[in-house]
Amino acid sequence: MPKRKINRRIRIYRYVFYRETWIDIKEHFWSFIGAFAGIGLIAFFHGSSLDEVENLFLIGSFGASSVLVYGAVQSPLAQPRNLIGGHVISACIGVTIAQLLPEILWITASLAVALSIVGMQMTKTLHPPGGATALIAVMGSEKIKALGYWYVISPVLTGCLILFVVALVFNNMTSGRKYPAHRKFPGV
Repeated sequence: MPKRKINRRIRIYRYVFYRETWIDIKEHFWSFIGAFAGIGLIAFFHGSSLDEVENLFLIGSFGASSVLVYGAVQSPLAQPRNLIGGHVISACIGVTIAQLLPEILWITASLAVALSIVGMQMTKTLHPPGGATALIAVMGSEKIKALGYWYVISPVLTGCLILFVVALVFNNMTSGRKYPAHRKFPGV
């Protein structure tokens, strides 16, 4: 087979089988353990203070954070500043919108998410699950709305801190995973 044809096949294989498609059992194991422990602790601590449905919404938001924090450890969106800042800023915005416009759901939902995105961009704390946190503040049950700004502290901040501490422990147990990432990310 000519060398040119072999080089072409190698280039094609590199596009199809890039590093992220490799199965790395050790990496998957630590992602599983971290996510299991993080979500388990949040459910344990918040389960006693929130109803099943309310806890389900928050777990959904933190579940998305877990994908980033335990599955994409080096992503700029998974770093502590983004994890904690993104959720807290979005929660503040969501609660504020819910209190200003409590009965107009289509406006409050869209404003909460849109303003939380802008708030996270301005503070360089972009964390996609933060949009869900803002949305939960305006669409959640009466119990969540009654929390007011306490929603920012508990369950949002406490949940973020649980995910963060678990990420520090499990993402640094092996030499192949380092959290937080200690490199500069352009524009972040």
